[in-house]
Amino acid sequence: MNVLVIDLTHGGVKIAIELSKLNKFDNVYGYDLYKTLKKEDENKLNINSVKLIKNIEDLNNTQINIEELIITFPVHSPLKGEEIRRKLKYKNIYNKNNDLTHHEIVKYIIDSWKSNNHHDKHITMNNFPIIEITGVKGKTTTANILKNILKEYDPLILSSLGAYSYNTKNNTNTKNNTKNCLLKKNISITPANILETINLAKNKNMSYNSCIFESSLGTTGVGQVGILTNIIENYPIANNTSNAKEAKKQVFNNEFVVIEHDTLHKFYKNEFKLKNKINTFKIENYELYDDFSSKNININLIAKDINYNLDKTNFTIVYDKLKTIEDTEISGEIELETYAPNPVHLLNVLGSVCASLTLNINMETIKKGLKSFKGVKGRSSQKNEKNSIIIEEINPGINVKSIEKSINMLNDFKDYSIIIGGKYGVTCEEINEIELSNYLDRLVDKNSYDLILVDELGKSVENIMKNHVKYVESPKDAQNNCIENNRNILFIYRSNYSQTNKR
Repeated sequence: MNVLVIDLTHGGVKIAIELSKLNKFDNVYGYDLYKTLKKEDENKLNINSVKLIKNIEDLNNTQINIEELIITFPVHSPLKGEEIRRKLKYKNIYNKNNDLTHHEIVKYIIDSWKSNNHHDKHITMNNFPIIEITGVKGKTTTANILKNILKEYDPLILSSLGAYSYNTKNNTNTKNNTKNCLLKKNISITPANILETINLAKNKNMSYNSCIFESSLGTTGVGQVGILTNIIENYPIANNTSNAKEAKKQVFNNEFVVIEHDTLHKFYKNEFKLKNKINTFKIENYELYDDFSSKNININLIAKDINYNLDKTNFTIVYDKLKTIEDTEISGEIELETYAPNPVHLLNVLGSVCASLTLNINMETIKKGLKSFKGVKGRSSQKNEKNSIIIEEINPGINVKSIEKSINMLNDFKDYSIIIGGKYGVTCEEINEIELSNYLDRLVDKNSYDLILVDELGKSVENIMKNHVKYVESPKDAQNNCIENNRNILFIYRSNYSQTNKR
């Protein structure tokens, strides 16, 4: 049996190497779709017996059985299985049986580790809590809320903030008494990096008893619970041949699925047949999508009696017939408090609580974890400088919808200046400048807030807007000016992964 790994840019190198190490295939082939392969990665592939091909058609000249070839490619790849099979002269180009996304092949690799029992001992445990998180917004915050709830389970975590182990036993920084043991800081949430995170922990002899994996464009299916936070923007992928909704549908490959109620009913009606493995969550009388009004049916967990505050939010959750991994259904009601300054953040909390209950985590453990959660640095987190409160929304995945939600968080707080800007080339999906400019024009027309644009994104938006707004090139200069005038600040910045000081 042979396997072809398409795209060596988005984690394909790691996937190809791990497939070769399994010793299950006669040959592992790699195709550098974007021609971006670095020399050091090419050397790694060669050392691990991965065969690079310049053209897919070259495989037609080998002795391998093309009809049995497994093909794996990213879900966002512009080169689809049917086109690849056509190039490889398949007898039946429509046969998708041997097509696997990078998400699915990562699950294949981890399942092989389990069956061979040759990798880290923890990953083989049957009752091992593994949570995967996908969605357009809220993945990182959800991962960090779950980190607080599952800290007794010493979680191994992959998020956009890095790969790390949260375990007192692994702590080497006793001076700061931190439980975070960083494995790798600048790491993307491509599915292949789940493999790297596990390998990093193994190589450093880190112990862990649970996993929280944040993943872009879907989940691998290794989790007992897969969380889909939302589809707040159904952006196009794969040269406009697919979209976020289709990619993130992979979350239904998990044993149980926790999904925001309106997201399920708006985007995934065909998945209702899987209701025995789905738990939904929602905020009472709150519609996540402007163009959608849900019927409020089959909600497993709902928040009510909410008192929002920029420091601490109190609320009550009611859960009904919520399905658990132990093949039971649970119901109840409890009052909770945590850092959740607006509905969007509260939805992240509800997703985390719903997933924890699905795993049969004790309610007191959940309550304690939420109470200790103080936000994620840069994700609507707060800090004080002199007489000013600064709320930071610093995120590589910021889009227009998330900017609107962040500004709505201020409600009637008119003593805030709003600073908006950022960089380009941060993620595969760029921000819609025209849509953002139109929204900010409407904001200025209402004379609601003091608005300041900064950096590359700010300059471009300034040139599009009809209204005249203040532009300051340096985000720091803009903040200093507000602080000198005793203004509070909402700082919304689209950061690059490498700008660690802005994350």
